[in-house]
Amino acid sequence: MKKLLWSPSEEQKKSSVIWAFLNLVNERTGAEMTTYEELYKWSVDQPVQFWEAVWDFYDIIGDKAEGFAGDYTPEFIKMNWFPGTKLNYTENVLRYMEGGDDGLVFYGEDRVVKRMSRDEVKAETLAFAKALKAAGVRAGDKVAAYMPNMPQTIIAMLGTAAIGAVWCSCATDVGARVAVDRIGQIDPKILVTADSYYYKGKEFSTEENVREITEDIRSIEKVVVCHFAGDGFDTVRDCIAWEDFITAAEDGEFEYERFSFDHPMVIMFSSGTTGKPKCMVQSAIGLLLNQLKEVGIMSDCRPEDRMLYITTCSWMMWNWQASALATGASLVLYDGNPSYPDNGAIWRVLEKEKVTIFGLSASYIHMLLNQGFSPKSEVDLSALREISQTGSALSDDGFDFVYREIKEDLFFSSIAGGTDINGCFCMGSLLRPIYSSELQGPGLGMKINCYDDGGKPVRDQEGELVCEAPVPCMPIYFWNDEDGKRYHDAYFGVFPGIWRHGDFVLFDSKTGGVSFHGRSDSVLKPSGVRIGTAEIYNQVDKLPEIEDSLAVGQDHKGDQRVLLFVKLNEGYEYSAELENKIKKTLREGASPRHVPSMIFEVADIPLTMNGKKVESAVTNIMNGRDVTNRNALGNPDSLDIYIRIRDEMAD
Repeated sequence: MKKLLWSPSEEQKKSSVIWAFLNLVNERTGAEMTTYEELYKWSVDQPVQFWEAVWDFYDIIGDKAEGFAGDYTPEFIKMNWFPGTKLNYTENVLRYMEGGDDGLVFYGEDRVVKRMSRDEVKAETLAFAKALKAAGVRAGDKVAAYMPNMPQTIIAMLGTAAIGAVWCSCATDVGARVAVDRIGQIDPKILVTADSYYYKGKEFSTEENVREITEDIRSIEKVVVCHFAGDGFDTVRDCIAWEDFITAAEDGEFEYERFSFDHPMVIMFSSGTTGKPKCMVQSAIGLLLNQLKEVGIMSDCRPEDRMLYITTCSWMMWNWQASALATGASLVLYDGNPSYPDNGAIWRVLEKEKVTIFGLSASYIHMLLNQGFSPKSEVDLSALREISQTGSALSDDGFDFVYREIKEDLFFSSIAGGTDINGCFCMGSLLRPIYSSELQGPGLGMKINCYDDGGKPVRDQEGELVCEAPVPCMPIYFWNDEDGKRYHDAYFGVFPGIWRHGDFVLFDSKTGGVSFHGRSDSVLKPSGVRIGTAEIYNQVDKLPEIEDSLAVGQDHKGDQRVLLFVKLNEGYEYSAELENKIKKTLREGASPRHVPSMIFEVADIPLTMNGKKVESAVTNIMNGRDVTNRNALGNPDSLDIYIRIRDEMAD
């Protein structure tokens, strides 16, 4: 039985957003539901009524046609959600942006602090929207960002959505080639960027990268440059300063146009580690409904909250974070290294700004754990009531660390989903207890399951995460995929008619929770036994000597052997004693089958731009296959380490 870590009190349950939503559903249906399990079952049994209830719960501004009560088909790509219904995403966000209270607060490490009131956020958003129109941008045109996580990035996204143009973004910490591989596919008309940014206290100019981007993407007609830390650009074509761009907009009231479900709002990019990134197109209606359900109803975000998420605008969590504004909450944006100049840096921001909802990754928690840093010993976290964690699986020790070293009475919402849906399949809920090493369960409206290799639903054993019915946040289509083949092959090629997400999971029949064990395309199979890589990381990464690790399978003598690569924390050296310690930890904490055949010390672990381990690239290297897209990595040179190891093994 898994360890019970926390249970909500009756007061916490009945004062939660999800309890208010449950009561609305009871009033409508005449039901007498009191548990999350009952509400979840209703949400997947009655999907159209469920999404309509989300619309009404938040009193969404728009034209709610009879389409909410229209015919429902379980066929994913053919599903026509909410025919006749229209809304404007920005109109629904900016209704909360009124008054002198903080709307957006920005920290550029310890170098820049900026505050924008709600009135200022609204005024600047509408000024940007008008400026886009004056520049000839129309509904359906594309606006791209190469930006840090700063207020103007949020404002530009909202301004773009306000006129029905299509938004996409990459962070300034990625190279020009990576940005071109993404935004170059969609021919943007406008590029929004910043002159520079800070990382670990050092200023990095973006001018050279922006020049290369604009030289390669000739569709860009204007480059709008925000000031962060530099002095503007001298060598980039068609530049205009942000202030000059927005002040040139016409005066007068802004009139919102509303758009149907099939109108694109955002293009999200896949990691691109196995080829050119896929361009996944998502709609305003689908995003707003799902984000309000996830950030508002399930994450309990409300107008008095202040949210901070460690993210960049290359990651879907940036979009997720931004949607908190649609609940009326304020955002505290942080750009740079959260541990500069020391591990307490971002925690001091939480204390000063009285952040109530904090978002972080499993790798960040494991780093704090290994370095022995105790946030509660350093700062006052009395305002903090919730932590949202995602990015990868969190170990048992990581769960314990949160409640031991951060806060005992805390709603710890471990979430998982993906860029593909710009949201989550599994989430937390204030109506349920929290157990170690698992997510609390499926999100409302998400009809997910765990399948074995034969497509049979299973419990208490590992299998594939699937979604058995469409949800409105799924892509409406892929860009440049006229016949839909790329879309179909991405999700429906394994289990016909069923969305296969690519995660290796276990559904616990006792707790109702879901454990994630790594990407299913990276599952290890020594002697034919399936092992999730997360099962190895959860044991190895808790060792104080280990900063990070990566496990892959290598074909060897008709079988597969497991290779483990470890990056050590500063001050430690690799030795026979450490190798034996690693093997013993895996043997006792997991099983003898989890013990790798070979262990190698490495100087770096390859990561995506979002900080996720890139097992597929190292698997290809170790099995003599080509790595198709180095540029998709945040640290592509790290792959040379593994090529050398492979070549030395062959000698």
